[in-house]
Amino acid sequence: MSDLRQTGPGGPPSKDFRLDRQRGKLMGVCAGIAAYFGIDVNLVRAGFVIATLVGFGSAILIYLAIALIAD
Repeated sequence: MSDLRQTGPGGPPSKDFRLDRQRGKLMGVCAGIAAYFGIDVNLVRAGFVIATLVGFGSAILIYLAIALIAD
């Protein structure tokens, strides 16, 4: 039996962090974070874009590290 939790915006947060490749655009990191905290995935994506612009690209390294570690 597979453990497929359907968590969306406003839904209950997931109990463990997993990459969400079905709802993800690139690697599923932002969708996985959104499912974990139970928030909208577009807010997480916007946060990564703002963090990348403000942090001079350091958020890209964090994104890649999460994608490699959580895989």
